[in-house]
Amino acid sequence: MPRHVSSEEAVSLLANAKRVLVIGCSGGGKTTFSAKIAACRDLEFQSLDRDVRWLPGWVERDRVGQRAIIEQLARRERWVMDGSGASSFDIRLVRTDLVLWVRVPRRVALLGLFKRVFRYYGSVRPEMAEGCPEPLPDMDFLSYIWNFEKRYAPLFIKQIDQHGPTVPVAVLRSHREMDLMLQPFTQQR
Repeated sequence: MPRHVSSEEAVSLLANAKRVLVIGCSGGGKTTFSAKIAACRDLEFQSLDRDVRWLPGWVERDRVGQRAIIEQLARRERWVMDGSGASSFDIRLVRTDLVLWVRVPRRVALLGLFKRVFRYYGSVRPEMAEGCPEPLPDMDFLSYIWNFEKRYAPLFIKQIDQHGPTVPVAVLRSHREMDLMLQPFTQQR
């Protein structure tokens, strides 16, 4: 079982964390949350979608290339890394001080996706790789979000247990919880 911590404890840990991993389902707000953490804590923001996975034209970089970039990014001293690829948890968890798991209900994630598509459709959103304009979601992507808790959350738990059993994990179940976690840092600015 992952080493779960309360939101209050996570705020305290976040104050001193040098490397924070933000995971969760697409559409849940993890990228926006990650960028805010990076800005508040003066950490480098790394996005797996933007910096690792996608090349222009929605061409997926090969797995070997992805892992090489992730290894390079994870070796840096101060970062917030946004991305849920459990296949690279073996690289990322060993360097992580704190995992923040955005685990909102699927209706919230779907609404987040639809808001993102409405806002950015046909253009490249700031957190995405160049040359990858926001598409309409296909059934596979919608199914991924719909079935995330049943299919993918157990894989996350297994990978955390295997590669980061002592890394503290805070589960955030709403945008309000994310905002409350950032509040102490935004008040300092």
